[in-house]
Amino acid sequence: METLMPWLVAIALNTVLLAIAWFSPKKLLTPAGLIHAWFLGVIIWGTLGWRGYSVMLFYFLVGTLVTRLGMARKEAAGIAEKRSGVRGPENVWGSALTGALCALGAYLFSSPGMEPPIAQLLVLGYVASLSTKLADTSASEVGKAYGKRTFLITNLSPVPPGTEGAVSLEGTLAGLVGGAAIATVAWALGIIPPIHILTSVIAAFIATNLESLIGATLQSRYRWLTNEMVNIINTMLGAIAAILIAAIFMLK
Repeated sequence: METLMPWLVAIALNTVLLAIAWFSPKKLLTPAGLIHAWFLGVIIWGTLGWRGYSVMLFYFLVGTLVTRLGMARKEAAGIAEKRSGVRGPENVWGSALTGALCALGAYLFSSPGMEPPIAQLLVLGYVASLSTKLADTSASEVGKAYGKRTFLITNLSPVPPGTEGAVSLEGTLAGLVGGAAIATVAWALGIIPPIHILTSVIAAFIATNLESLIGATLQSRYRWLTNEMVNIINTMLGAIAAILIAAIFMLK
């Protein structure tokens, strides 16, 4: 019963939140997005408890706010997120699939007889994946709304805001702040040690720039490289980078 209790709490809590969001006049998710977010919420609370859930909730709320920055300006330029930033299932899993897999892995490796350091690395991967996604969202949305000069990451030639693979100073700084914010919340909640705030920020910076490189060079060539698939790759790169950085220092 003790093992089942977190999952029962997860189901009850997320069902209540689903009902509130469903009937709320201000929609942050589509109906299908709400159902998928329910499953995601159950997984995160069941595996990482309220602390891990709080980190995911922080990402969702801040990411939504950042997406709506300068919305009128972005819509006028035709570079705003579809549905005015209301998220669907593809957005839920594009942002959080890597985090959910890390959370499930950490849960399994926390079982008796398993190796605790592996679980700790996977928890770091969870945090770094969300740091990466918020860094990417912050960099993209702030860059599109407020970037004074945007450049293609491959050759630094000037391009219009919203171009795949475009970067800006304003967006890059916003990305660093976004990545650090998630990691700081995770540290404050006792999920990661303070040194891994820096680890997560470095991993997010690496992954976000690799994502821009993919957008500039590969995304237009392959139909399967949708924005959501690129987001999955982006968060996976962030998680892997953070785990590798931490593992190297653990071995020293």
